[in-house]
Amino acid sequence: YSKTMASGLHLARIAAICSTQTSSAPVTTRSKVCNFPHIVAFASSRGTHSTFVPCNLQLSWTAKSQTAKFSTKSTELRASATASNSGSAPGLCIDLRGKRAFIAGIADDNGYGWAIAKSLAAAGAEILVGTWVPVLNIFETSLKRGKFDESRVLPNGSRMEISKIYPLDAVYDTLEDVPDDVKSSKRYAGASKWTVQECAESVKQDFGSIDILVHSLANGPEVSKPLLETSRKGYLAAVSASSYSFVSLLKHFLPIMNPGSSTMSLTYIASERIIPGYGGGMSSAKAALESDTRVLAFEAGRRYNIRVNTISAGPLRSRAARAIGFIDTIIEYSAANAPLQKELLADEVGNAAAFLTSPLASAITGTVTYVDNGLHAMGVGVDSPAFAELAMPQAEKSKIPA
Repeated sequence: YSKTMASGLHLARIAAICSTQTSSAPVTTRSKVCNFPHIVAFASSRGTHSTFVPCNLQLSWTAKSQTAKFSTKSTELRASATASNSGSAPGLCIDLRGKRAFIAGIADDNGYGWAIAKSLAAAGAEILVGTWVPVLNIFETSLKRGKFDESRVLPNGSRMEISKIYPLDAVYDTLEDVPDDVKSSKRYAGASKWTVQECAESVKQDFGSIDILVHSLANGPEVSKPLLETSRKGYLAAVSASSYSFVSLLKHFLPIMNPGSSTMSLTYIASERIIPGYGGGMSSAKAALESDTRVLAFEAGRRYNIRVNTISAGPLRSRAARAIGFIDTIIEYSAANAPLQKELLADEVGNAAAFLTSPLASAITGTVTYVDNGLHAMGVGVDSPAFAELAMPQAEKSKIPA
């Protein structure tokens, strides 16, 4: 409900979001009476203010007095346009209630995929997961036995619930693409409907549609090899698993995504900077992923009204990263050279993903968003001996987050 008042007072936004309670009654924005949860934000030319308001909210504005009047069955609150912000509740939060997310590539609880799932769940989204077939049984068993219970805890004290886990190998688009040796492999024994096409069909059959699609997949069988020593097979395998898999996911999932939905992938700064040791074609795969993000943003936006973005995340001590072999060194380098001198947390990437997939980012698409403590902005490594005699600014230890 927005209106420019005759007196010049501009009401930019009135939103009711971020509630710990829910209301079964629908929200009516064209009427003066709205059954909102808790928090209302209003803005004027003199500042933005937010006020805690119970449900069954009746709202009226008086242009002459520039005073907002909030009435409920049991309470009447008045807020002047010149009121102070002190002590007021926040009026803008990420609200994904009623949204359903499919995250492809979760196999444990210490990677970015898991962190993104938690942030989406904390914002109210329903969570579906696609897990690589060879580790599916281990992941499901660990989940059932409570191994992940501690890491499932959300900010409000509840635990993230996963509505369903689907077997998935995003290297294969259809069953016809699967080689006979893979079909007969013990690693895939007992699993079915795990190609991208079959997985999308299963999700459609079970849930009808989704609103958020997250690609958290990457694999380079020769990642430890320099590019000049990488085989054609290894190079193409890295591109197939790490970038084309995103194209394939969108190709098969876009038809079951609601208009206004959002898709997300994860990339790395090696796409545009030299990271010695990150080889086997993985840097090329990430560069392709970022290029595809822009093209897919155009195609998905025009055809389906769906957004496509990617996050360039900093290094994390995840199971997948340990396969590179020098993750600890990269993390130390990042902490020493980034503008924010701290170790990147998985939750920080998860929260950024929650924002980018939310309605708050409804005009953002085709972007690479850096979540790396600012390391991407640096032109040189300030920890180099060449800068030893320069008085480089250092973070005060007392101000570095624990």
